[in-house]
Amino acid sequence: MYKHDSVSGAEQEIAQDIVTLVLGIPLLIVSLFLSNKGLLKGRLLLAGTLGYFLYTYASYSFLSAYNPFFLIYVLLMSTSFFAFTLILTSFNTNALAARFKETMPVRFLGGVLIFLGIAIGLMWFGRIVPSLTRKVVPVGLDHYTTLVIQALDLGFVVPIGIVAGWMLLKRRPAGYLLGPIIIIKVLTLSTAVTAMAVRMFLAGVTTSLAETGIFAVITLLIAFCLYLVLYNVKEVEGDFV
Repeated sequence: MYKHDSVSGAEQEIAQDIVTLVLGIPLLIVSLFLSNKGLLKGRLLLAGTLGYFLYTYASYSFLSAYNPFFLIYVLLMSTSFFAFTLILTSFNTNALAARFKETMPVRFLGGVLIFLGIAIGLMWFGRIVPSLTRKVVPVGLDHYTTLVIQALDLGFVVPIGIVAGWMLLKRRPAGYLLGPIIIIKVLTLSTAVTAMAVRMFLAGVTTSLAETGIFAVITLLIAFCLYLVLYNVKEVEGDFV
């Protein structure tokens, strides 16, 4: 299926597929079950998981070499987008802050999100800017025409992470929505990137140990952040936010 992609690209896509099967789909099923029971934890998990599927199949639609699954990628991207939009608009943002415990460590969570946003941004700028100043092809471009993953990260993940972190620090209502969503999104993303790096290494593809190490640490750190968020949710029977 990925025979027209580069060795690096194919290994990344296979690793992404594995993470989707092992983590993404089970998380989607669990979050749907919890959401249907009226649990806020379930709805937050569902929003973050849908964000992962949107990101994943947007990257497949625009980056992967054309293959028989192209229309399926587009369908999954479109479905994820509308489902993600619908669940975002279903939250009463102003009432959401009251559904979290006052003791939730918003300074820690907000600081982590801002730090990760800046770290990911610097990592990608460190790859892109030197290629622009030296007028050479950036590492990882292979036979593709542009850096789709870096565009998605710099255009959406990085700014949303920084804004969500700042809003959590200020205890702004929107921060209690964006924060958990971007935490779940970054967890699935960092897990996928770590798996990609491992597969690329095993396939003999040159990888950046620094980038691999960064994403491995991010995975552990963001998993702890997700635990803190879910632990501090106050479930109120019959109350829909």
